[in-house]
Amino acid sequence: MSQARIALGKTGEDLACVELEKRGYAIVARRYRQRSGELDIIARDGQTLVFVEVKTRESHEFGDAAEAVTPSKRRRITQLALDYMTRHHLADCPCRFDVVSIHFDAGAPTIELFQNAFDAS
Repeated sequence: MSQARIALGKTGEDLACVELEKRGYAIVARRYRQRSGELDIIARDGQTLVFVEVKTRESHEFGDAAEAVTPSKRRRITQLALDYMTRHHLADCPCRFDVVSIHFDAGAPTIELFQNAFDAS
């Protein structure tokens, strides 16, 4: 992965955290990594634990960023979320999966939040 792409992703995650905090989320963790992948952001929205996937794009040239959360990506995120909840003894905690889509088409970022974007099925 190129340095520019890594920097774009980090910028997107930083912007997503700011946006989530504006909306009342409390950031619990960032870049939770395991061998099978990484969870971008883990946050709390009230009593609900939220696993947030951030997709950042420089333009809409290749479609909407949120469309990049494919079924296989959803399965991987779900498995990582289960791992996190198990390791942190959160079996009875309500949770959901959100996606933050960020585009830089016109220079300034456009940020969209998709709450409860997919189920853990």
